[in-house]
Amino acid sequence: MSRTIAASNWHPASWQGKPASQQASYPNPAELDRAVAELSRLPPIVTSWEVDSLREQIAKAQRGEAFVLQGGDCAETFDECTSENIVAKLKILLQMSVVMLYGLKKPVVRIGRMAGQYAKPRSADTETRDGASLPSFRGDLVNRSPFTAEDRVPDPALILRGYERAALTLNFVRSLIDGGFADLHHPEYWDLGWVGHSPMADEYHEIVKSISNSLDFLETISGQQVHKTQRADIYAAHEGLHLHYEQAQTRFLDRRERWYNLTTHFPWIGMRTAAVDGAHVEYFRGVANPVGIKIGPGMTKEWLQELIGLLNPNNEPGRLTLIHRFGAKAIEECLPEMIATVRETGSPVLWVCDPMHGNTESTADGTKTRRFDSIVAELESAFRVHQSMGSYLGGVHLELTGENVTECTGGARGLTDGDLARAYKSTVDPRLNYEQAMEVAMRIAGLHKDSARVNRNGA
Repeated sequence: MSRTIAASNWHPASWQGKPASQQASYPNPAELDRAVAELSRLPPIVTSWEVDSLREQIAKAQRGEAFVLQGGDCAETFDECTSENIVAKLKILLQMSVVMLYGLKKPVVRIGRMAGQYAKPRSADTETRDGASLPSFRGDLVNRSPFTAEDRVPDPALILRGYERAALTLNFVRSLIDGGFADLHHPEYWDLGWVGHSPMADEYHEIVKSISNSLDFLETISGQQVHKTQRADIYAAHEGLHLHYEQAQTRFLDRRERWYNLTTHFPWIGMRTAAVDGAHVEYFRGVANPVGIKIGPGMTKEWLQELIGLLNPNNEPGRLTLIHRFGAKAIEECLPEMIATVRETGSPVLWVCDPMHGNTESTADGTKTRRFDSIVAELESAFRVHQSMGSYLGGVHLELTGENVTECTGGARGLTDGDLARAYKSTVDPRLNYEQAMEVAMRIAGLHKDSARVNRNGA
């Protein structure tokens, strides 16, 4: 975007002239303005060159030269901003990426749902319990979860608290990586103590042993270390839902003549906020970051093409990622039309499969869960459809955790509905635990011994 266009046609607050969905109603606008102003003066959480680097990596994935692994919590909480939780997230992303690297034989781009995933969309503005109605809990960035009138009032101070937690998280991640935590020579740093003798851990360690032996052999005959194995970049991502928060850290960089959202490397738009005449699309069209769009049942050909025209008018490589989430039952019917629709635009896009959100269901007692078999089935169908249409599925988007949770059924240990109550910790959506996440990674990489290969097109 040129300086002239940016100055005359868009600015970080221009979204305020559009219909804005999924925004909190703050009782004191002056306090909100003060919080936004304070946040706008604080240092950015990410840098423009990191953003540009990710855009280049996504462009490679669009060409089939890399694979994107995006994963993390459905919704972060301030209380869980601890070194233990951050390390656990990093460990599972690193382990999954090593499995995929080994099986796919191509670079894996790691993007964490972290350092800013503090706001969540809601189907209703209010929640009713025992005849009392209060504002819905919209995540720690907006209000508090206890069902009291005081806690549910949107609080502008939480915007600043969210910034602080996001900055602390990413600063710790950077420190770990710079300190050698992601060095392939020391994969023992990534072990999760609670896993024990998990079949997934055993398979993973066999893969690591093979990689380590190969590295030792290569470095022995070359006489020097393979430096690219000593660190792994981790990019941050979150849904760009809370527009005041996004606006506050949007900066124009003279040397690049572009606006950057510096709260994160990779923001995405959910379908609930993807109206072409809405505030979110207006905001997203002006920033230089690579951006994602969630697409699912209900996305029409005309709607998708309008979004692409608004968000990537110059067909820039690395700019757009389409994250499809149709569900195992609908993907075979819906995805082919979307692929054909995008092809008509001429825009390069990265296709990513989110097999989680379209497969959410409730148990008999009302507990929200996801069936592992449905998750795998959607992945299998996604690879198959892309292959049949000459397209490339270049990534996966998962809600997962390094904790020992029981939120999704099935997988290596055959969790049932009755197991869910044992360790169900999520306050929003159910996540894959370590074993389930590793099994998905091995299936994508074609390495799981007990299942058919998910990735059928050599991606």
